[in-house]
Parts: sequence; C-alpha cells; structure tokens
Amino acid sequence: MDEESLLLSLELASGSGQGLSPDRRASLLTSLMLVKRDYRFDRVLFWGRILSLVADYYIAQGLSEDQLSPRKTLYSLNCMEWSLLPPATEEMEMQTSVVKGRFMGDPSHEYEHTELQKVNEGEKVFEEEVVVQIKEETRLVSIIDQIDKAVAVIPRGALFKTPFGPIRVNRTFEGLSSSEAKKLSSYFHFREPVELKNKTLLEKADLDPSLDFMDSLEHDIPKGPGAELRLGRERPQCAGE
Repeated sequence: MDEESLLLSLELASGSGQGLSPDRRASLLTSLMLVKRDYRFDRVLFWGRILSLVADYYIAQGLSEDQLSPRKTLYSLNCMEWSLLPPATEEMEMQTSVVKGRFMGDPSHEYEHTELQKVNEGEKVFEEEVVVQIKEETRLVSIIDQIDKAVAVIPRGALFKTPFGPIRVNRTFEGLSSSEAKKLSSYFHFREPVELKNKTLLEKADLDPSLDFMDSLEHDIPKGPGAELRLGRERPQCAGE
C-alpha cells in the first residue's frame, strides 16, 4: 500500500476482518510521511502487519528512485516509532528455519535451538549438543524477505524501464482492464528477475523491454504437498485424450 493512498487501501483491505483502528490509521499515515522525509525515500509502502503474542509488528518498506533497487524495511510496534531492519541473508534464512510458532512481539527475544555439531579432538571426531540462540529480529527479517520473494506482485504496466536502465513508476497507469486482470501474465514478481535471465532470445522476442523486465506469474510452478496433483488437475485437455 502506497502511503499516498494508504487510507483508501486500508479501507478496501478491511473486508478481511483485519483492519486497523482509526487511531492506528492516523498514526500510521503521519509517521510514514515522516519516514519518507527523514530517510529520503522516493516512495514508502505499508507492507502489512505480523500478528504476535505481545505486540504486533507493523512493517513498512522504503523505495529509492529506481523501484527495483533493494528496498529498506522498517518495523514499528506502535505505528509511530520506526526501526530499520538489516538486509536479509541466506545465513539468516538457514538459522531461522528451525524456529516454529507465533512471533512473541519482542525484537530482543531470543529463541533457543539445540543442534548437533561435529567436534574434533585429536584424531577423534564426535558430535556435541550446542544451544544456538536466534533473535526474533533476525527471524522477522528472514520471514519478510521470504514472503516478498514468494508473493510480492505488481501489475504489468505499473512500472516501466527507461532507456538508461532505472525502473520508474508509470504515472499514466490507471489499472488493468477486466480481461487483462484475469490473466496471470498480467502480473509480475516485484523483485529482480530470475527466470527471465534464463530465457532464450527467441522466447524474449515478443516481450516489450520497457514493460516485461520481471518474472511473470504465468510461469510459476506450485510448491509444497499436492503441487503435482494440482498441476495435473489444471492441465488443459488436448484433442484425442
């Protein structure tokens, strides 16, 4: 949700039953404007809320003038004071993958995980139990990054690539038509392309370089239990089958 249209976006999203109180909305709108000014962001997006046991995390992301540059992520516990999170790393994802359950709502909280590590003692090698502590702030960084990579989506045409490379907001974009909105090809993953780099020149021949510079959702393969079954069920039938 862009901070410029935040109130309208929150109103539209409140149908899910997870809306914000009027006080929270007012605090959020004011504080995000200050975040944009103080951090000199080109745009600020309200990412959402992560429900926790003690206090919920409110997440915002700041974008630079190049819309595909690495985003800065901030969190708040009261919609007024914001703290900048460090960039996510693969090491963080590996560390936090063992943590299960709800967030506590305390960034300084430490989860304890016992794992076996190999220890060399002379010529002998044996395994020893080691208690590893993982901060909730690290888990927060990792979870936000994983969600972004999986489901951060933007409609085709909302951004455009300039001849010099930087990605800009398309100020003339007014939304997708009814027919286009039903197609997966009308949506892109809001991140640096991965699959697009592996396409051949022939596969890229019909793409518009100024609009089709991210990975399309139409080529996604479902993951998780039952994915193969869902794919088989959704496969179109050919003549003669």
